Amino acid sequence: MKPLFVLLLLLLLLDLAQAQGVLHRVPLRRHQSLRKKLRAQGQLSDFWRSHNLDMIEFSESCNVDKGINEPLINYLDMEYFGTVSIGSPSQNFTVIFDTGSSNLWVPSVYCTSPACKAHPVFHPSQSSTYMEVGNHFSIQYGTGSLTGIIGADQVSVEGLTVEGQQFGESVKEPGQTFVNAEFDGILGLGYPSLAVGGVTPVFDNMMAQNLVALPMFSVYLSSDPQGGSGSELTFGGYDPSHFSGSLNWIPVTKQGYWQIALDGIQVGDTVMFCSEGCQAIVDTGTSLITGPPKKIKQLQEAIGATPMDGEDLVDGMQFCGSGFQGLDIQPPAGPLWILGDVFIRKFYSVFDRGNNQVGLAPAVP
Repeated sequence: MKPLFVLLLLLLLLDLAQAQGVLHRVPLRRHQSLRKKLRAQGQLSDFWRSHNLDMIEFSESCNVDKGINEPLINYLDMEYFGTVSIGSPSQNFTVIFDTGSSNLWVPSVYCTSPACKAHPVFHPSQSSTYMEVGNHFSIQYGTGSLTGIIGADQVSVEGLTVEGQQFGESVKEPGQTFVNAEFDGILGLGYPSLAVGGVTPVFDNMMAQNLVALPMFSVYLSSDPQGGSGSELTFGGYDPSHFSGSLNWIPVTKQGYWQIALDGIQVGDTVMFCSEGCQAIVDTGTSLITGPPKKIKQLQEAIGATPMDGEDLVDGMQFCGSGFQGLDIQPPAGPLWILGDVFIRKFYSVFDRGNNQVGLAPAVP
């Protein structure tokens, strides 16, 4: 039996190596975050006040905030975007590839909100492959929301074309939330249970239509401050050149977000949180590492951070901020820690739907 086992293992590794040669890479572009954009325009404090957010900025010594719930700004801080094409002929949109949600949506030509006027909009009448579905959808992002209708069309991502993909066409994006956003829409890469309206997510259709060699995708976020050169989302496998050592595979504990169990959170040599275990999600749609506000405040204090109120800011100063932020996710979904881009830049992340696990390894700078 032993020689047979070795032979099967070698065949499995050979199959994996061959599959790894068929990777579909989506370049990700790093843009200036909304927080930095508004700060440069002198509008950041006004934005916070308009959304009833008691936000804190940070001084040159990396003073940090007191842990505020701001789920939407995490989306607007997102700096890595890619391009998708919808319809025939193609209509292009800049989207966040978001493992923390499961719907694809873009602005509709029928949207009259200021945010839609500031971004490309989808014209269903200009696509020969468009199919009307007509169901209404609504998505709430904490301090912002959008509503619209669901349509279906072919969706292409760097040579991968999904046929009959249902997606949201937003007709209302109220307020100023998405007006200044660098992205046009969001492409969710979470599990189907998160999808609003019972829509099948894009990656699920990729698997069903046999467009990927392996039922997995991976994310590499370059730490290069000059545009994030080399950042990419890879469908159908992973690229060993982006990480060192071996991937550590962690089982998904709940199939909605890419949720995993943490054994503990250590600061220095001391386990400060989750000593008895806790839950976290690996989320490309969140810029920072977030956790329950009280615990984040304790963590900030442990690393020597002190707050500086936004009203005390002086134009021309250089600021740096903590990579941690308080975010209160209520039961039954929470409490959850979120391992966002700050974490993913350090750890190459593989999202394996075939085995429902997340692979992590130190990213190569």
